[in-house]
Amino acid sequence: MEHLTELGIALAIGLLVGIERGWTERSAEEGSRIAGIRTFGLLGLLGGLWALLAEDMGDILLGISFLSLTGILIAGYWRERQTDHDLGITTLVAALITFALGALAIRGQIHIAISGAVVTVTLLSLKPVLHGWLRRLEPEAFYAALKLLLISVVLLPALPNQGYGPWQAFNPYQVWWMVVLIAGLSFAGYLAMKLVGARRGIILTGLFGGVVSSTATTLTFSRLARQIDMGRVLSVGALIASATMFPRVLIEVSIINPALLPHLAAPLGLITLVAAGYSAWLWHGTGNSGDAAALRLENPLQLKSALQFGLLLAAIMILAEASRAWLGETGIYLLAAISGLADVDAITLSLANMARADLAADVASRAILLATLVNTLVKGILVFVIAGGSMAKHFAPGLVLTLAAGAGGLYLIQAA
Repeated sequence: MEHLTELGIALAIGLLVGIERGWTERSAEEGSRIAGIRTFGLLGLLGGLWALLAEDMGDILLGISFLSLTGILIAGYWRERQTDHDLGITTLVAALITFALGALAIRGQIHIAISGAVVTVTLLSLKPVLHGWLRRLEPEAFYAALKLLLISVVLLPALPNQGYGPWQAFNPYQVWWMVVLIAGLSFAGYLAMKLVGARRGIILTGLFGGVVSSTATTLTFSRLARQIDMGRVLSVGALIASATMFPRVLIEVSIINPALLPHLAAPLGLITLVAAGYSAWLWHGTGNSGDAAALRLENPLQLKSALQFGLLLAAIMILAEASRAWLGETGIYLLAAISGLADVDAITLSLANMARADLAADVASRAILLATLVNTLVKGILVFVIAGGSMAKHFAPGLVLTLAAGAGGLYLIQAA
């Protein structure tokens, strides 16, 4: 009686998998499938019964039963293949998993068995979605994913986690961990654009493009404004891309040094709301004309780019320590302003990491905010110099409001 509940769970697991398989293959003739809902239910129950017998007769019995079932299923698969030439073995593998999950239920691993059943059914039912993703996935994106695994799973654990050089400022593990972080965020935005399509609208293009590189996105829109008369719409895309930078900075800070969030959440949140609010107002009344522009961004995850960013990050970490040692807080602010001309991520990660040691949180927060405002100003200069005309006219108020909100953010940090 004590195992009746576990046997019932084993049977339910089999029925659950069988329902999915039966629904997927519902158009097949009766008797033409390896297993249906009844067979899968019995497979789950069979796994439970053999596990129950193995408690008294030894675990070797359970292994033998699993191998015997595998042989029977392979024979059935071979016969089915001769009939319809179907090379898929998904149902066969699902049957073996069902047997194993039924055995786990008897062994007391009920949560693992139920979770495994849910995951199995989910994967089986997602076949059209997963295959659709694969058809849209370009080779460059696939190879980029492999490179991300290489720099994170293979290279990162092999690096020493200790300081080197002047002021012990260069830590190979920390530098490469930050490289992995930025590469991962950028790749996520790039992949999202590839999956939803850059032609789905200026807002999505600006949003996902901003995750990859807000400066590159603004530059692309500015160049496009010289070719097509869509200045107002393109300015919305550039503003959205620029506004995306501020939440991205918050994400980076929250991962590296969450203690800075109380200082930066309100200022960066205010700037994001102001930029997004003006963008929404500007977008109102433009119509659905955003599909005219297709943004093409290069794959952000290149090993060469990762190495270059790592070198830049290491240099800024050393320069930040040198600036503080030689010029105090003034040196930190000066370096942040200079770094913001080209890149925000490197100085953000460097200062967030320094604030974990002995840099004052308010100094680090003001410097990070200063870098974002300088970078925002650079984007405005790109729009005015390259695009001009209608795009510059519509972008200017948003730039002024963003910088004003940033000035208010600096005051909030000072008053905190």
